[in-house]
Amino acid sequence: MKLSLRTRVLTGAVAAAALSAGTFGAMSANATEPAAAPAAAVEADPANKNLQQSTHLTVAAATEAAQAALDAAEDENQRVTVAVVDRNGNTVVTLRGDGAGPQSYESAERKAYTAVSWNAPTSELAKRLAQAPNLKDIPGTLFLAGGAPVQVKGAPIAGIGVAGAPSGDLDEKFAQAGVAALGK
Repeated sequence: MKLSLRTRVLTGAVAAAALSAGTFGAMSANATEPAAAPAAAVEADPANKNLQQSTHLTVAAATEAAQAALDAAEDENQRVTVAVVDRNGNTVVTLRGDGAGPQSYESAERKAYTAVSWNAPTSELAKRLAQAPNLKDIPGTLFLAGGAPVQVKGAPIAGIGVAGAPSGDLDEKFAQAGVAALGK
């Protein structure tokens, strides 16, 4: 059976209207139902054993630390990049010094990430590679001197990474200058 164009258009319009009416009716029916109760809020009670308070470095403090590390490098005529990451390894601030090499940006971030992840200077972590060479395969890490953790009560809250000086020892010295600036 072949339908005319007019019949097909009318049939399609009726079907669309019926579908719309059904959708509108379903929406109307749902609108008359009471709203679901919001999830219960957890109170920030120090006695609540399910909550843990953490300390974070502010952007201002991270910038101050990065600038102190960059200043220490510039005082020794070194061209470096400094990165500060938070406890979760997210970059908070990165300062690229004038003339720092292109590889220094990522290297500084990775050193900072490595330092905060293991709560240890990256020069110490580089020594561990002799016993566990697969450590270097962990994504985002760089086991070269130049990263230092920022600690509060022995727990890591941030990491500072420096890259670009001719030696990792210098990079780490500048990273430690950034850490020291936070203690003032």
